[in-house]
This record gives sequence, C-alpha cells and structure tokens, in this order.
Amino acid sequence: MTSHGVVAAGSGTWTLGDLTVNRIGFGAMRLTADADGSPSDRDRVIAVLRRAVDLGVNHIDTAAFYFSALRSANELINRALSPYPEELVVTTKVGPGRDPSGEWLPPARPEQLRGQVEENLRQLGRDHLDVVNLRRQGWDSIADHFGALAELRDAGLIRHLGLSNVSVDHLRQAQAIAPVVCVQNSYGVDYQRNEQDDFVRLCGDLGVAFVPFFAIAAAGRKAGSRRDDSEAIRAVAHAHGVTPAQVRIAWTLHRGPHVLAIPGTGNPEHLAENVAAGALRLSAEDMSLLDTAHAYPDGLTGRAPTAS
Repeated sequence: MTSHGVVAAGSGTWTLGDLTVNRIGFGAMRLTADADGSPSDRDRVIAVLRRAVDLGVNHIDTAAFYFSALRSANELINRALSPYPEELVVTTKVGPGRDPSGEWLPPARPEQLRGQVEENLRQLGRDHLDVVNLRRQGWDSIADHFGALAELRDAGLIRHLGLSNVSVDHLRQAQAIAPVVCVQNSYGVDYQRNEQDDFVRLCGDLGVAFVPFFAIAAAGRKAGSRRDDSEAIRAVAHAHGVTPAQVRIAWTLHRGPHVLAIPGTGNPEHLAENVAAGALRLSAEDMSLLDTAHAYPDGLTGRAPTAS
C-alpha cells in the first residue's frame, strides 16, 4: 500500500466532546529518544511533527513526563507547531510525574494535579489544554483525582477530560463527576484482548472514544514495533502489500468508529506508513483470520457488558 497522496482524513473522524479529530493521530512518546535510547535528532523530529500536521493529523497525544536528558516532547511540539492550527487537538496526561533527573515520583495526590496541568500548559505554550487524561496509578478509587481535574475544567484550564489505565468501574466513577470523552488503555490485535474487548464495546455504546496505546508495539516494546508478528498478521500484510505495523493499526481502527489510533514515531518514513494505514480497509475474512489466530486463551467470547 503506497503512502503517496494518503492523508489522515482517510481514517474517518470522531469527536472528543466538541472537538472533531481524524481517527489516525500521533503519539509523542517516541519523539525524545531513538530506539537505541540515544537522544533523538531535534531537527528531524520537529520535521516529523510538521509533516504529520501536513498529512492531516489533528490529534497529538503527549505528556509532560515524556522527556529525556536532552528532549521534551511537549517543548518539541511547541517549537514545531506553535502557533497551533485551530483544528489541532493536543491531548495530554497527568498523574505520573518525574523529577528533573528522570526518576519517577510517587503518584500525584489530587491537590498536586493543578501543578501538573500548569506544567503542561507552560511547556506547550497554551492557555488551556484541549483534553487531559487522568492516568490511574494503582488507586482503587479515582473520584478525588478526577474531581480535582473537573474543578480545573470548570476554571477554564481544561476543555475536556479523559482517563487512562482504567477499568469499567473507574469509568463509571468518573462519569458520575464529569463527562469523559476518551479512555486510553493498552490494547492490540494480540495484546490485552481478553481484558479489553468488552471495554472497547462498552465505550462505543457510551459514545466514549477508546484510544489504545501499544497497539503496534505491545507491552515492553516502547522503542518500536514487534519483530514476532504472527503468521496471520504477516499473511494479511502480504495480501495487501503493507507492513505488519500497518495491519495492526488498521485492525485497531476496525474495532469500531469510536476507536482512535495514536502510533508514534520519529521516523518520517514510518510516519507516512502510519498515516496511510488509516485508509487501509481490511475485509471480513482478514478480520476473521486475525481474530481466530489471536483467540482468547481462556475461551472468553468478548461479549459486551451492559451499560447500566
């Protein structure tokens, strides 16, 4: 599948509250370092960000804790894209935090979330944040943390709220406090299927976007795509003349119109391939092959839970 002439609009659109985004977006986590851990080339990744927007990407996922010794994803986004296009939606996350040396800090308390929001605002050069996801860090209840973000939304610092690393119960806790526009959990064709398929369907029933991370790389593969793609993934890729990574992205988008993709890269060629994958149409036979090859190990059927 050629990437020539393909733009992000080929993936279709979804709305995050009142913000319309193309379903193929861009994740900023890999902007700060190359696969071998060395600092990324600043000019190259700035060019990748600008090219992403040129290709129609209008949803970028980031966080203040995406940084290395020499690079900050938020500040790279600011440098590359400010003044921001009116249609660009920047989603960020709060909850985790790192000190200047990169060491992880204890999970934020509710009263510390304002400082994290303000740090994202400063780094991005914004007067408000389009979407802020509360990333859960082991809390059984997220009510106090989400309530703190709801207050910041009411104060005008945040436009819309989302969740990350959560369960159905956490979603319900949050919805009792303020609207939730998206859920960001780990999910992919061969990763977290038996844990997340029902949740994906429920989000669709509720009109909440589901935004998988590690859809290409899966767990422990932050540096890049997997090298152990199954025979089924390779067969579908060969049939369409695409890469296994493109099949993974396309499979994700085929899970429902509310499912978004945020593949990240610092490589301009991979960027073009990722965007092109948004227009890849898998047949029912393709989907059946992929789903059969990655059937639930415990025999679960993936029935949707009730929305009550």
